[in-house]
Amino acid sequence: MPASSKSARVAESVRAMIHDGRLRAGDALPSTRALAAELGVARGTVVAAFEQLDGEGYLTTRHGAATRVAATLAGAPVPVAAMTAMSGSAVPEAAQPAPALTWTPEAAPAVPPLDLTPGVPAVRAISERDWRAAWRHAAAVPLRDSYPDRFGEPELRLEIAKQLGFSRGFAPTEGRVIVTAGTAESLSLIAEALGPGARIAVENPGYRSGRQALAAAGARLVPVALDEHGLRLDELRAAHGRARLSAVSVTPSHQYPMGAVMPIGRRHELLEWAAAEGVVVIEDDYDSEFRHHGSPLPALAAIDTAGVVLHIGSLSKVLNPQLRCGYVVVPEGGAAAERVRAGRSARGAVVASPTQHAIAWLMNSGALRRHVARVRRDYAHKRAMVADAFAALPGVTGGALAGGLHATVQWGDGRPEDALVAGIRRRGVVVVPLGFYVVEGSGLVTHGLVLGYGAVPASALARALDGIVAELALA
Repeated sequence: MPASSKSARVAESVRAMIHDGRLRAGDALPSTRALAAELGVARGTVVAAFEQLDGEGYLTTRHGAATRVAATLAGAPVPVAAMTAMSGSAVPEAAQPAPALTWTPEAAPAVPPLDLTPGVPAVRAISERDWRAAWRHAAAVPLRDSYPDRFGEPELRLEIAKQLGFSRGFAPTEGRVIVTAGTAESLSLIAEALGPGARIAVENPGYRSGRQALAAAGARLVPVALDEHGLRLDELRAAHGRARLSAVSVTPSHQYPMGAVMPIGRRHELLEWAAAEGVVVIEDDYDSEFRHHGSPLPALAAIDTAGVVLHIGSLSKVLNPQLRCGYVVVPEGGAAAERVRAGRSARGAVVASPTQHAIAWLMNSGALRRHVARVRRDYAHKRAMVADAFAALPGVTGGALAGGLHATVQWGDGRPEDALVAGIRRRGVVVVPLGFYVVEGSGLVTHGLVLGYGAVPASALARALDGIVAELALA
């Protein structure tokens, strides 16, 4: 029997033991050498099976540590065909169905729903060794008899500046970087700097939490429509003509949630218009780290010659949203930059110094780059799963797949979003209606949903996609 068939049987046996509860969350498996000896197969056969299960999210493998059952799937009562436990005896192909989530309309699902709410990255994918080392470094930083730097720890600001030079095509000085408590706090800080009642154009549909932060800080929001290339500049000019805008907030690298990438010509056109009209451009560099095909275009800040761009970024999607750490990069001069500085000075520091030191170590040591490289491969694999799942459905279009951690699904038959999302929820899968991201009162009607795949193991994502496709097919 080919080695690949043997490794597949080993993998299927482990899956069965996980699903029927014989292996539970955190349980250690035998070493590959010991298990190979017990089964009478080559060690490489067991290694291949473990690697497959690790990629599917069933197991967690760490170099130098025992292989363990991942917490997300252990004990899930998913029906699996009975198999001979690790005996090596043949099992007919027809007796080995893929695990599938079961659901009946009359009863709640037997397992917690598969949560595909967008916005959550693969937090636990980072190396535990690197994570612990970062916090040891933070703990070793000498204590100071002073308040923290209002603009952020110099160590972190320097690392952010260097990272932007490597990845986004512009290398600001450390002094231009201001540490914030994430994207929402950055937007709130900017809105306050622009003054009460400032009119800020926002993408529609767009980043809901960002809009809420701007509005809470006193801004008046002006929705601007999108096309396949992002923010429509004709609509932006028309909005400015009706009532002068103070700023426009855009996500040019990967528009959220529609996924459009603003082409270089439109980027230059936007900056030229903003400079001529005295409008501030707030660049939310969302998802620029995760491109699944094609090279990333330069950030707006990299081609800004007039000093109109306030560039904001966050470590939430790259590393961990619980850290609540982001940044604003202000231009060399100008009134907007000075007002943002004044606002940060008045608010004071918002991210704990130990957290900043730990993040700086992850960036300086190369640990963050290694982490991004690992999860980028994982995200690209899941993105392909999503694209394949919806490719064959007539009248259904999958989008936002050029990069990032989420996808959109749209249909053209007029079915209400709420009804379809509720049907998917009855199948044990949580997604978000596209209308959730529409600016309130704008009148825009959508027929779609948004799903996130960053934190979901590939095996769970496959089951979730089966449920979504089944509901979409009920037309």
